[in-house]
Amino acid sequence: MRATNNSIVLSKLKYRDYDLIVKCYTEERGIVSYMLRGVLKSKKGLSKTVYYQALSQLQIEENYKPNQSLHFISEVKFNYIYKSLHTNIYKSAIVLFLSEILSNVLKEEEKNKDLFHFIEAALQYLDNEDQFSNFHLLFLLKLTRYLGFQPENLSNDYPYFNLESGIFEASNHGIYSVSGENLALLKCLLGTNFDALNTVKVNAKQRQEFLNMLLYYFELHLGSFKKPKSLQVLNEVFH
Repeated sequence: MRATNNSIVLSKLKYRDYDLIVKCYTEERGIVSYMLRGVLKSKKGLSKTVYYQALSQLQIEENYKPNQSLHFISEVKFNYIYKSLHTNIYKSAIVLFLSEILSNVLKEEEKNKDLFHFIEAALQYLDNEDQFSNFHLLFLLKLTRYLGFQPENLSNDYPYFNLESGIFEASNHGIYSVSGENLALLKCLLGTNFDALNTVKVNAKQRQEFLNMLLYYFELHLGSFKKPKSLQVLNEVFH
């Protein structure tokens, strides 16, 4: 079946000598993996790999067969051309980190257009923004809504947040209870959209501690979640 599918590249993997397998999150079918045969064999083929950088936004003409695990691309073009996402070293570190997170947490072969459009719009915002050091924190926090464990925001005047239950509480419940600077930043970000993110002021240490808390929150709510290997690179770049 020939079809057009808007796609965001999550990862690519060399297969055999000259092939690539590219995993995408697509608007119409959720996670889809594409086989690019012989793409590493010639200069002409290699030039096509520019399309498959992490988190590239593509329009793919595909040959899709429902019962196959790998599908084939007949034509590809950019849906949106990034100006800075792959050339700015700080943004590239965020891209590497978020592509690893998304590749880890997005498993389903079913469409979720709201989630697709959230990722698409957020990346375009990052591409155009000059102040973005807290972008990945807000992105991950907003992502929890689509993954089903968004912090419950009804009683956020309470002095603790329980990472295990995802709710604000009046009393401390030990290792799962968050207070202090992490709690203040959580409350702040829950009420913030990307266009107001530059008003949130935190230092590198606070940012790193809050990110560690968020990743632990993901681990508690997603059984298969693994800390990204690119976390160390991200922390070094934003230190």
